[in-house]
This record gives sequence, structure tokens and C-alpha cells, in this order.
Amino acid sequence: MGGAITGSGIAPTFIDRIIGVVKAYTTRVGEGPFPTQFPPDLMEIVQKKGEEFGSTTGRARRCGWFDAVIAEHAVRINGLDEMAIMKLDVLSGMKELKIAIAYKVNGKMTRDYPHAVNEFSSAKPVYETLPGWDEDITGCKKWNDLPLNARRYLKRIEQLTGTPIKIVSVGSQRHQTIFL
Repeated sequence: MGGAITGSGIAPTFIDRIIGVVKAYTTRVGEGPFPTQFPPDLMEIVQKKGEEFGSTTGRARRCGWFDAVIAEHAVRINGLDEMAIMKLDVLSGMKELKIAIAYKVNGKMTRDYPHAVNEFSSAKPVYETLPGWDEDITGCKKWNDLPLNARRYLKRIEQLTGTPIKIVSVGSQRHQTIFL
């Protein structure tokens, strides 16, 4: 983070907040552990709906449920003040949504991100399930326009990460952004 600030020519004293940008679900490029990865049928749906393909290679990104363990770790190590949640609209139409709130590693439950690759590779997600929504949210302009279950989903992410959400994307166009 410090290198990015210095490299941009901006003095660190001018930075007054750090915004983390995350998707409403988790994605991964390439191989490696991915505890919350969707089953193949759901992955294909989300990949198409979310346009989860590399812009250069065209390679499909792996997709999975929102991983609050990884997100909270990212908040902590990056010193995030707030978050921007992208692609919330991709989750519209799902009856249930899952959030990984912890992992089981070697038979023990933990809310901490496992730093050892062998532990992360064997981590099994512990999910909390929330109700989804059927409404098309791509026309929502403000918080209260979002379906109640979408707002509850976002509030739960805030609680689990300890970080307020200040921006929500409900589509790929610039005007499809809700500022809170």
C-alpha cells in the first residue's frame, strides 16, 4: 500500500480513507485452493451472468460464495476504512445465498485465515445461509430501492468484516452505482 502511494506521487498525508473493492461473491483466477467454490452448474451460471472471463485470455474465472474469512483478512492487512461491493446484481434470482463465516481446519473451527498452504488447501467452509431475492436490482438508485434480502445480505457482510459498505454496484454501467 505504501509503495503504491509513493509511486503515484501522492504524499501519504493526503490519503484520508482506504476503500476495498470486492465482489458480492468470491472469484479466483487459476489453480489453487478455493474453499467456497460453486458446484459446476452454479459456477457456469454465475460466470455467464457476471461475465467472469479474463479480458486478455478469455479464460473463465472460478466463482464461489462470499468468503468473509478472506474478506476480513483483507480488511485487516490493508487497513480498509470502507468497502465497495461490486456485481450484487449477479446474485439476483438465487433462492439462497451462502457466506463462509469460518473454516474447519484439521477438525477445528477457525475464523482466522489459514496462512499455511496445506491448511488452506484442506479448509472446509462453515456457511451461514441467507434468503436471496428475485427482483431485478439493476434499476435501483438508492439503498431503500434494494430488496430487503439484498440489504440484509450487505449488512451481514458489514458485520462479518467489521467494515462499512459505502458503494454498491448493481450493474456494469457507471449510473448503476449506489453511494451510501
